[in-house]
Amino acid sequence: MDSRDVAILNKILHETSILSTFVSDCDRDTFLVDERTKRAVCMTLINIGEMVKLLSEQAKETDTTIPWRQAAGLRDVTAHGYQTLRMEDIWETVTTDIPLLQKQISKLLAT
Repeated sequence: MDSRDVAILNKILHETSILSTFVSDCDRDTFLVDERTKRAVCMTLINIGEMVKLLSEQAKETDTTIPWRQAAGLRDVTAHGYQTLRMEDIWETVTTDIPLLQKQISKLLAT
Protein backbone atom coordinates (compact mmCIF):
# COMPACT_ATOMS: atom_id res chain seq x y z
CA MET A 1 0.00 0.00 0.00
CA ASP A 2 1.41 3.38 -0.91
CA SER A 3 1.91 6.32 1.43
CA ARG A 4 -1.09 8.20 0.00
CA ASP A 5 -3.43 5.33 0.93
CA VAL A 6 -1.86 5.08 4.38
CA ALA A 7 -2.44 8.80 4.92
CA ILE A 8 -6.07 8.49 3.81
CA LEU A 9 -6.64 5.50 6.08
CA ASN A 10 -5.18 7.45 9.00
CA LYS A 11 -7.54 10.33 8.23
CA ILE A 12 -10.50 7.93 8.09
CA LEU A 13 -9.42 6.50 11.43
CA HIS A 14 -9.25 10.02 12.86
CA GLU A 15 -12.78 10.76 11.60
CA THR A 16 -14.08 7.58 13.24
CA SER A 17 -12.57 8.77 16.51
CA ILE A 18 -14.36 12.09 16.11
CA LEU A 19 -17.64 10.21 15.57
CA SER A 20 -17.07 8.25 18.76
CA THR A 21 -16.54 11.51 20.63
CA PHE A 22 -19.76 13.00 19.26
CA VAL A 23 -21.87 10.16 20.64
CA SER A 24 -19.85 9.20 23.71
CA ASP A 25 -22.08 11.03 26.15
CA CYS A 26 -25.49 10.28 24.68
CA ASP A 27 -27.78 7.33 24.26
CA ARG A 28 -30.02 6.57 21.29
CA ASP A 29 -32.95 8.65 22.52
CA THR A 30 -30.77 11.66 23.24
CA PHE A 31 -29.13 11.36 19.82
CA LEU A 32 -32.49 11.23 18.06
CA VAL A 33 -33.57 14.59 19.48
CA ASP A 34 -30.19 16.37 19.32
CA GLU A 35 -30.14 18.11 15.94
CA ARG A 36 -26.61 19.43 16.36
CA THR A 37 -25.16 16.00 17.07
CA LYS A 38 -27.12 14.37 14.26
CA ARG A 39 -25.82 16.91 11.77
CA ALA A 40 -22.25 16.65 13.04
CA VAL A 41 -22.40 12.86 12.81
CA CYS A 42 -23.81 12.96 9.29
CA MET A 43 -21.18 15.43 8.11
CA THR A 44 -18.45 13.21 9.53
CA LEU A 45 -19.95 10.17 7.77
CA ILE A 46 -19.84 12.20 4.55
CA ASN A 47 -16.16 12.96 5.19
CA ILE A 48 -15.41 9.27 5.72
CA GLY A 49 -17.22 8.31 2.53
CA GLU A 50 -15.34 10.97 0.56
CA MET A 51 -12.02 9.66 1.82
CA VAL A 52 -12.98 6.07 1.02
CA LYS A 53 -13.60 7.19 -2.56
CA LEU A 54 -10.03 8.55 -2.66
CA LEU A 55 -8.47 5.20 -1.75
CA SER A 56 -6.86 3.24 -4.55
CA GLU A 57 -8.45 0.01 -5.66
CA GLN A 58 -5.28 -1.75 -4.52
CA ALA A 59 -5.78 -0.46 -0.97
CA LYS A 60 -9.42 -1.53 -0.96
CA GLU A 61 -8.44 -4.99 -2.18
CA THR A 62 -5.99 -5.36 0.71
CA ASP A 63 -8.95 -6.16 2.97
CA THR A 64 -12.14 -7.06 1.15
CA THR A 65 -14.02 -7.62 4.42
CA ILE A 66 -14.13 -3.86 5.00
CA PRO A 67 -17.36 -2.49 3.49
CA TRP A 68 -15.70 0.17 1.33
CA ARG A 69 -18.56 0.37 -1.14
CA GLN A 70 -21.17 0.75 1.59
CA ALA A 71 -19.16 3.54 3.26
CA ALA A 72 -18.97 5.42 -0.02
CA GLY A 73 -22.65 4.75 -0.67
CA LEU A 74 -23.63 6.02 2.77
CA ARG A 75 -21.80 9.24 1.91
CA ASP A 76 -23.99 9.67 -1.16
CA VAL A 77 -27.23 8.94 0.66
CA THR A 78 -26.28 11.21 3.56
CA ALA A 79 -25.19 14.08 1.31
CA HIS A 80 -28.07 13.92 -1.14
CA GLY A 81 -30.91 12.53 0.91
CA TYR A 82 -30.39 13.98 4.36
CA GLN A 83 -34.07 14.77 4.87
CA THR A 84 -35.03 11.16 4.15
CA LEU A 85 -32.43 9.52 6.39
CA ARG A 86 -33.65 7.38 9.24
CA MET A 87 -31.65 8.66 12.17
CA GLU A 88 -32.21 5.33 13.93
CA ASP A 89 -30.13 3.75 11.15
CA ILE A 90 -27.45 6.42 11.51
CA TRP A 91 -27.30 5.71 15.26
CA GLU A 92 -26.86 2.01 14.54
CA THR A 93 -24.12 2.74 12.03
CA VAL A 94 -22.24 5.00 14.41
CA THR A 95 -22.51 2.72 17.44
CA THR A 96 -22.06 -0.65 15.75
CA ASP A 97 -20.43 -0.30 12.33
CA ILE A 98 -18.01 2.52 13.03
CA PRO A 99 -16.27 0.78 15.98
CA LEU A 100 -15.85 -2.28 13.76
CA LEU A 101 -14.48 -0.10 10.95
CA GLN A 102 -12.00 1.41 13.42
CA LYS A 103 -10.72 -2.04 14.35
CA GLN A 104 -10.51 -3.17 10.74
CA ILE A 105 -8.59 -0.10 9.60
CA SER A 106 -6.27 -0.22 12.62
CA LYS A 107 -5.49 -3.84 11.81
CA LEU A 108 -4.94 -2.99 8.15
CA LEU A 109 -2.53 -0.19 9.05
CA ALA A 110 -0.63 -2.47 11.42
CA THR A 111 0.21 -4.92 8.63
